[in-house]
Amino acid sequence: MNILTAWLIPAVVMVVMFSMGLALHPNDFLEVVRKPRAFAAGLAAQMLILPVLGFLVAYLTDPDPRLAVGLVIIAACPGGPMSNLLTHLARADTALSISLTATTSLLSIFTIPLLVAAALALFIGREAGEISVADTVLGVSAMTLVPVSLGMGLALVRPHLAERIEPWARRGALILFIALVIGAIAIDWDRVVEHFPTVAPLVVLLNLAAMVAAYTLSQVTRLAPERAIAVTIECGIQNGSLAMFVGATLLGDDVMMLPGAAYGVLMFPTALAFIAWVVRRERAKQPSRPALEENP
Repeated sequence: MNILTAWLIPAVVMVVMFSMGLALHPNDFLEVVRKPRAFAAGLAAQMLILPVLGFLVAYLTDPDPRLAVGLVIIAACPGGPMSNLLTHLARADTALSISLTATTSLLSIFTIPLLVAAALALFIGREAGEISVADTVLGVSAMTLVPVSLGMGLALVRPHLAERIEPWARRGALILFIALVIGAIAIDWDRVVEHFPTVAPLVVLLNLAAMVAAYTLSQVTRLAPERAIAVTIECGIQNGSLAMFVGATLLGDDVMMLPGAAYGVLMFPTALAFIAWVVRRERAKQPSRPALEENP
């Protein structure tokens, strides 16, 4: 899988991140000031609760150690452009979703290497020093920060052009990701068949646990319905292409890539079903009570 890991996965990751950058504006980061409670809840769900759930699911189910590391990788990844799109389609707080995606994507440059090092030490027994955290930071940065910055730069310099091409870039990124997953499965079919019965339940469990935890946190912090929905979607939809890049390209292990690939496909039916339930539940509350959070 040299071509896949060396060229195809990095290329798809860069296209996905570039498409996200086209939809970002520096003002999107101001959501932390405008909606501090919602932003803090979303950030805690994505950056703290989700990685903990990744470790817990991997530890309690005790799969192949490399699959366990792969679960932590996908849990450590940020949301992607699809979380913003689904939030928009759900008529929830898209600005909050975009702000969370942008912020977690930047923070993940530093958190992914640390969480991966911890997972390798816990599940495989490697010392963290055997992987270069600095090299991993550089690798993740090159695949995330650079294309996102290019997309944002184009949006600032040529906003009308960026606005025209952004929907096509987002659709293209989704198509490329689906093609990437299909290609990875086809190339490594025997390994997929061997591990899929184990991987599928694990990633579905992680996906559902993430959304339940995020929605529960939204209720505890008394977020307005549109913000509770945004936080739930953001925590349930992860950047599977980035997880595949970390597992297959940076760590050079095709098995560690499988949870990211499986999550990137299986998150949609489970997430959409849960989101539909959350949307119905939250919309039903709106006529009977005012928004619980301060207006922006």
